[in-house]
Amino acid sequence: MFDLFKIGFLTVTFADLLDIVIVSVVIYKIYTLLKGTIAAQIFIGLMLVLLLSFVSQAANFRALSFLLNLVTEIWVIAFIILFQPEIRRLLVFLARNPFFRMLVKPDSPGAADIIADAAFELSQHQHGALIIIIKSTGIRGFTETGELLNAKLSKDLLMSIFFPRSPLHDGAVVVRNNIVEAARCTLPLSSTTSVNGESLGMRHRAGLGISEQADVVSVIVSEETGSISLAENGQLIKGLSKDALRKRLTRAIKIPAIKGWRGLIEHYIKAK
Repeated sequence: MFDLFKIGFLTVTFADLLDIVIVSVVIYKIYTLLKGTIAAQIFIGLMLVLLLSFVSQAANFRALSFLLNLVTEIWVIAFIILFQPEIRRLLVFLARNPFFRMLVKPDSPGAADIIADAAFELSQHQHGALIIIIKSTGIRGFTETGELLNAKLSKDLLMSIFFPRSPLHDGAVVVRNNIVEAARCTLPLSSTTSVNGESLGMRHRAGLGISEQADVVSVIVSEETGSISLAENGQLIKGLSKDALRKRLTRAIKIPAIKGWRGLIEHYIKAK
């Protein structure tokens, strides 16, 4: 690798410059995600300790380097333990990035039609339902709280599960790659209790809560009104028709084909 320039006894190569740029972008992205939280202040402190540790090692201050390395190790562990929600949001953000999602096999578009038809049928009978469609990152911890099925997705199966007298109708159904992984799953509740002045029930809060923590789409059918809602990326959309739900599900779980670097760049820009 050829040299770009020298600063005293330090030789800077193109790889060094690229490395600095990548690390700077990563640190900036992490800070923007944590900005406005207590974790952001801790993160700045951690970066300062790392910088001071680097300087002490470059100056060969052995005692200071030993103490700073010890503090850094303890600080990193404390950071992970105390700020799990922020770290979880960061990982979900990375999983939702088009560059990462291209590596993950999405649900077949046929799942959108099946789920939309089932949701519409359930809404006509005012049978409450909560269907979680996994886009990329799995939710194994929540799936294991229910009854594991691993059954092929079908409208009749969803109708049977959410029939009021069915022992599986309470809780959520988890769908992945046209497979119903589990039913009667317990999900985390969102801290949001109302949207546009309307109170949210437990089913809506659960569907919204899981969309805040994982890369999923939640389809909620109200037992009281029969209305159909969709939650994605922590946002709740209420009052959807069957066609509107089908279009949103198709768009959410289907990644378009990307041809060449140009297509990759255009897809990333559109996603932003």
